[in-house]
Amino acid sequence: MGLRIFETDPEAAPKERKRFADDLVGRFRSGYSINGRPASLTEWRVTTGDPDVADAIVGLYGGDAPQTWDTKGEDTLEVFTKAEKVKILLDGPESIRQEMVLWGRAGAIRRCDGVEQTGDEAKGKPCECPASFTERKEAAKRGTGCQPSISIFFRLVDDETIGRFKFVSGSWSLVKDIVSVEKKLATINGPAYAWLGLEVVEFDAGGQRRKFTKPVIDILGPAA
Repeated sequence: MGLRIFETDPEAAPKERKRFADDLVGRFRSGYSINGRPASLTEWRVTTGDPDVADAIVGLYGGDAPQTWDTKGEDTLEVFTKAEKVKILLDGPESIRQEMVLWGRAGAIRRCDGVEQTGDEAKGKPCECPASFTERKEAAKRGTGCQPSISIFFRLVDDETIGRFKFVSGSWSLVKDIVSVEKKLATINGPAYAWLGLEVVEFDAGGQRRKFTKPVIDILGPAA
């Protein structure tokens, strides 16, 4: 028989942590929206529906106090941290999922793996996107081709008890980097430590100095 001590003091009973439908406690994000326009960040933004998780993130990585933001999802709180990178724990190769998606106003129009379509109705049919990497990017920019959708599931090494987080990116640079990441995870074939960070890249374009922020993941090795 289990203990019944909290029956006499229900206010002291442990509160069940609110989780997303897919057992996640929050999301790491590399950008936000300003007047409906996307803007990139150089330090991680974390969203969650659990005030305890939001407070824990502030305690670990600093930043402003949690605040609400306009969203249709369950992660109604956001924290702008002071962390450019965080050390994470990946369960294994299955912690990273990739696909290419052509989005429309009502949702996904087409999904593929770069060679074949993966949607239920068109599964196995040849991909309709261009073959070359450059042409794929141009088609995605025009809204006629699929764009990357990379999902990374992880726990925070600084406090694994908080729960599992998710980071989703459509970065074309991450598409190239993720190839070596997956090979390293396949070699380890088990839990692994990694850095998940945001890196500022500067370059010259038409005589003007420009920069953008890209997400990076660096596998450190097997988890103890």
